Amino acid sequence: MSEILYETKGRVGIITINRPEKANAVNIGMLQKIHAHLLEADENERVRCIVIRSVGDRFFSAGYDLKEVAGNPENVKLITDWGRKVNQTLLFLKKPVITQIQGAAIGFGVLLTVASDLTVFADRPQEELYLQLPELFISAFPQTGATLMPLMAFGIKYAKNLLFTNRKAGLEELKNMNFPTKIVPLEDLESETLAYAKQLGKLQMEFLFTAKSMMTIMNKAYITSCLDLEDECGAYAYSPKKSMKELHEFIQHLYDKYP
Repeated sequence: MSEILYETKGRVGIITINRPEKANAVNIGMLQKIHAHLLEADENERVRCIVIRSVGDRFFSAGYDLKEVAGNPENVKLITDWGRKVNQTLLFLKKPVITQIQGAAIGFGVLLTVASDLTVFADRPQEELYLQLPELFISAFPQTGATLMPLMAFGIKYAKNLLFTNRKAGLEELKNMNFPTKIVPLEDLESETLAYAKQLGKLQMEFLFTAKSMMTIMNKAYITSCLDLEDECGAYAYSPKKSMKELHEFIQHLYDKYP
C-alpha cells in the first residue's frame, strides 16, 4: 500500500501518511506526493477543506527520514527543497487545512502542525503526544520553515525555547499557548476531525477562501523572505567550517540583505 494516501469524503480532501513502521517519517518521494495531493485538493471544485492525518497511535510524524539523506548532499538538497515546497504550499493554499494529531510530532511533523490552519489533538499525556524540534541537537540545520513557522505560531520567545532546548511540549503547555483548535478523546479523533472539517465545508466558500487568502497575502512577502533566509543560512551552515570572523561577517551581511 502507498505510503501517502489520498481520498475525498464529501467536501473534505484527506491526506494520510501511512508509514507507521517508520514512525511516519517522510522521505523525498512522500514529500512529492503530499505536495501533489495538496494541489489536487486545492483545485478540486468539490473540496472545501483538507485534513492531514497519519496511521498508528505513537507518531503523527517523526519528521524527515534522515537515513535517506545521511552522507548524500544531493538528497539533503532534495529533501530541503521539497520540504519547503510542502510547507510553503500549506501556507498559500486557499482552502483551510486541519491537522489531526494522535501522537508525537517531531521536526517536519511539527511543521505540518504549525503550518496548518487548525489542529485537532487527541487528549493524551505528554509521554504519548508532544511537539519536539530536535534539529540543532541532531546536526540538522532548521530550515524548510523550522524557524519561521514556530515563530509565526508561537512568537519568538517560545520558538527559541523549543529550538534551543530539544524539549517535548505536551498538550497542557500547548493549551496555555491557545494553540489547539480542539482536543478530543483519542477514540473520537477521526470522527470529530471529519465532522469539524465538514462543518467548515458548509461555509460560503467566497468568504472562507478569501478570508484565509487575505491573511496569507498580508504576510506573503515576509514568509517568502524568511524561507529564503533559512535556505541561505542552511547552505552556509553545511559549507566548510568557517572562522568566528567569517561567521560574524556573514551574519552582518544577512542583517543588511534582509532588513
